[in-house]
Amino acid sequence: MQESLLKAALFDLDGVVFDTEPQYTIFWGEQCRLYHPEHPGLEQEIKGSTLTQIYDCWFSGPLLKEQPVITERLNAYERQMDYDYIAGFIALVDDLHRHGVKTAVVTSSNLPKMESVYRKQPGFKRLFDAILTSENFERSKPDPDCYLKAAQTLGVEPGACAVFEDSVNGLRSGRAADMKVVGLLTTNPTEVVAPLSDIQIADYVGLTYDALSHSLNFTVGQ
Repeated sequence: MQESLLKAALFDLDGVVFDTEPQYTIFWGEQCRLYHPEHPGLEQEIKGSTLTQIYDCWFSGPLLKEQPVITERLNAYERQMDYDYIAGFIALVDDLHRHGVKTAVVTSSNLPKMESVYRKQPGFKRLFDAILTSENFERSKPDPDCYLKAAQTLGVEPGACAVFEDSVNGLRSGRAADMKVVGLLTTNPTEVVAPLSDIQIADYVGLTYDALSHSLNFTVGQ
């Protein structure tokens, strides 16, 4: 039994805070059919990858010149996207704060994307003690760099953190940071998420500080 309190909850953004993955699947489906018609379903394979990873794997070499074009399309797309919270998310964050748990967003999204988020969800910033974006990290997920920096920013030891992730790279990043990992089933099926996480959830409905602490073997605080 882990004899420590849960002190920080670290959330990825897309597919974890916001139900945006279906919208990204539409965007990348269009790009993949345009540039890689020989590889149907590629948009499913690249889920959870950073933009740099997608470009390095699928849009380098002869397609290198297309990267700025795709980036501009993506920026325009993100400006008009809907940013709807995963069900139960705000209630969980409020309960965590009532119990003294710090919260942070740890995302591979960049600052222009976050400006779109702030416009669509003006109350977003009040939910978090810190917001870390791609500009804050030297190495992308699955490297633990981003989550370790988030813990340092909040002044919390890694062992007192819970990571909330949906992508394979993100789940591996949380594991590599030696943190407890909650797997969201918004992007990948249970058989993919379960081996890389301590517990799995479809959404946050009914999830509380007490329930989360018990599930992750943290001591429940007063």
